[in-house]
Amino acid sequence: MDHAAAAHGGELAVTDDQGDWSYDELAEHSREFAQWLHRRGVSAGDRVVVRATASREFVAILYGCLRAGAVFVPLGPATTAYQLGQVVADAQPRLVITDRIDETADTACSLHEVWAEVGRPGGPMTHPRAELAPADTALLIYTSGSTAAPKAVVSPHERVLWATRAVAARLRYQTDDIVLCRLPLSFDYGLYQVFLCALAGARLVLLSRTADLRLAAVARERGATVVPLVPSLATMLLHSARRDPGPSRIRLFTNTGEDLPQAVRAQLREHFPRAGIQLMYGTTECKRISVLEVDGDLRRPGSVGRALDGTRIRILTADGVPAAPGEAGEIVVSGPHVMAGYWRAPELTAARFRTDPHTGEVRLHTGDFGHLDGDGYLYFRGRGDDMFKRHGVRTSAAEIESAARNIPGVDHAVLLPPTDRRDMVLCVVTTLTPAEVLRRLGTLLDPARVPDLCRVFDRFPLSSNGKTDRARLSRQEAG
Repeated sequence: MDHAAAAHGGELAVTDDQGDWSYDELAEHSREFAQWLHRRGVSAGDRVVVRATASREFVAILYGCLRAGAVFVPLGPATTAYQLGQVVADAQPRLVITDRIDETADTACSLHEVWAEVGRPGGPMTHPRAELAPADTALLIYTSGSTAAPKAVVSPHERVLWATRAVAARLRYQTDDIVLCRLPLSFDYGLYQVFLCALAGARLVLLSRTADLRLAAVARERGATVVPLVPSLATMLLHSARRDPGPSRIRLFTNTGEDLPQAVRAQLREHFPRAGIQLMYGTTECKRISVLEVDGDLRRPGSVGRALDGTRIRILTADGVPAAPGEAGEIVVSGPHVMAGYWRAPELTAARFRTDPHTGEVRLHTGDFGHLDGDGYLYFRGRGDDMFKRHGVRTSAAEIESAARNIPGVDHAVLLPPTDRRDMVLCVVTTLTPAEVLRRLGTLLDPARVPDLCRVFDRFPLSSNGKTDRARLSRQEAG
């Protein structure tokens, strides 16, 4: 932040619905918030939970926490009081800040009231910056998973910074870029846009849901050049572009978190012919695993790119031995971007973050499956809990979803793996009939991979990160 302010002080750093701040202004507001934390008795290592929509204040609070040595714990605005209570019990924060006071009012501070206090004179800036070690924790990022309890990834300063620089080297944001972000900042894909923009001296434009119906027009009005996407956001952007076409400055779409279907990529290229598409793959446990070259999906269909420089991807078979090129296995990652484990969860940490007894190197066992080709490009095949056998054939939800998304007229597809009570179920967003979807899928896949049941939706439910809420679809199917 301070390097960005020194180099680009008068340039715009962050914009939201209410206005703009320059890098100098953002740096000053973050110092004011750090001082406010000190007055409130927040010390280095204390957790500060923030549940709020993306805004300039959110970004200043983030940097202010890091200045003060506090651990920033972001939560999405859709986080319920019950979920917030679970996080509070787990993280044991010194402070909870929320832009929505509900039944947590007795334990949480109002963001609006906090910000009013931050701007008041509070004496000299006696503690503008804490003395920190690189290994000190910067962030706790709560992530969904197979466990019922909240699960937070411990993200140290040095590893967050290393990961940001490594991703920046591949994405190449420029000083004159305007990054349009509709992603929640509780989602690491959204949160790291803050760091990537500061590293490049670019401008971050934070959007609220009020922009959803006119995303293409807002992108033009803001002069957006880079747009990070998940499928639901891409679909909204395309609908908006069809209703209100016009010239665009967008030069780059990025994607991670949830696969951007090939049909959606084709439509983006049709409506935004000047824009390239850059696909990525990662997990919160190491931020990013691989990045594909711009438009590399046209040359290497199905690939999610090569490992970040200075990192390594291994594919291990069920026996724990390295797989041959083209052979599927678990994706295992090592490098300076691998985070420090899960917060107060030693057993889960030991299972996923394993130390090599010979080298001392920590390897992240992702639980995801894929393969490497002879050139070191990674191909993602599915999440560990999405792999299953049907009629004796081993397959994955990702494989069936990919085929379904290649059916003309299918906008999105989710495969619910089989359970003890039901066979697998294909859920699609389409105007086709279920029978027609299954008939066409049968021309693309062998019978063992074609579901007997297809459900048609107008739209899929979304998680707080804007990704398809698979758990909710599964609950709906269970009745």
